Amino acid sequence: MTKVLASGKTIDDAVKNGLAQLQVTEDRVKVVIVEQPVKGFLGLIGSKEAKVELELIPDSKEEAEIFIRDVAKAMGLDVQLTWQESKDGIQLSIACDGDIGMIIGKRGQTLDALQYLVTIVANRYSDNHIRIVLDAQNFREGRRKRLESLSDRLAGTVIRTRKEIVLEPMVPHERKIIHSHLQSHAKVRTFSKGDEPNRRIVIALK
Repeated sequence: MTKVLASGKTIDDAVKNGLAQLQVTEDRVKVVIVEQPVKGFLGLIGSKEAKVELELIPDSKEEAEIFIRDVAKAMGLDVQLTWQESKDGIQLSIACDGDIGMIIGKRGQTLDALQYLVTIVANRYSDNHIRIVLDAQNFREGRRKRLESLSDRLAGTVIRTRKEIVLEPMVPHERKIIHSHLQSHAKVRTFSKGDEPNRRIVIALK
């Protein structure tokens, strides 16, 4: 964490000087008074200025960005990051000129792992729980559409063969996509079975 030592004629002046050094507002720091100001003889001789120590409080988003950039750098990638609010939480989107597939991984497994870790990092410095959805060049939206298309095809197969289909293991948010997409289907139903990380969706006739 960044710390600075600042002085001034009063405690307030010392704090203002410290904030100017850090270039942040007062809500971003912890203040420790090191020395109270002392008035000297006739207001001059032997006077001492106030001294304070300001410690920068990490910002959740800044720490999340630092984490992602460090991971990407270790992969040899220079990334661009964009934040935006979404219905599922705060979305952090990654873009780069290099091989984005290294960040996404097979079926998004690396991206999911990074999302889990960056959420932990961000919540270390937040009083309220932050849900971060990590995306890379719109992979999440593309994956959602592919899963919905897959569920439609498999529902048709179940209706035609009258046999249930068990899908490969999926992470919870991907299972949720299929459950939600087929929940209003007239002829099939879905349920999950098994334990994590091998929990699977079953599509069966109603």
